[in-house]
Amino acid sequence: MCNLYANTTAVEAMRRLFDIRPGLDRLGNAPPRFSIHPNYSAPVVRRTETGDRELIEMNWGFLTPNFSKRDGSPIKPRAWNNARDDKLMHSGLWKSSFLERRCLVPASSYNETKGRKPAVHYWFGLATDDPDARPPFAIAGLWRIERADLCSEDETGLRHTMVTTEANDLVRPIHAKGRMPVILEPQDYETWLTGPTEKARALLKPFSSAKMRVIKHGLDEKRDLPPGLGGELA
Repeated sequence: MCNLYANTTAVEAMRRLFDIRPGLDRLGNAPPRFSIHPNYSAPVVRRTETGDRELIEMNWGFLTPNFSKRDGSPIKPRAWNNARDDKLMHSGLWKSSFLERRCLVPASSYNETKGRKPAVHYWFGLATDDPDARPPFAIAGLWRIERADLCSEDETGLRHTMVTTEANDLVRPIHAKGRMPVILEPQDYETWLTGPTEKARALLKPFSSAKMRVIKHGLDEKRDLPPGLGGELA
């Protein structure tokens, strides 16, 4: 599963890519995000009640109550940051959001881990002729308004998760369980956001290996940084 991704795309570039009208960008001067972990805040594109696209911050991971195995007392909620494509219509955690609240999760790369002691962390992105470029893309996502008692005090209550599917030939050798995020083509953004259920389900498939690349990989100490040194983009 994906537990770490990056979005280093400038806000203005995201406005253009996702066709965000003036006044519907809620990010302000948000900085690049080199390491987005579960529970962290990140940009998301969703439809408003009037049908316009909105660029807004949400925390990553749907929350569910969690209890101590020792005494049954409430502890930190679980954050479900990945939703399997084959469970969207069968799990109460995902179904209503899939039917009513689909979103786009902007990204420039995402991370997967292979092995232990040492673990090797691979960053995946879109193929490009420029080795230093990190072309933006969108991952199929879901969102919901979270229960207030599960959220921290500084949260808005808006939460997103990303949908995963079977891995393609590039990712499969790295991911032990053969999964990857659903990366969408730009022409499919509107279908994912507003299309009928069956058309949205048809988009849940591996992204072409030929359109992706491994940007860089490294050992444990690199996991929380962009690939390479701290100043390099993820």
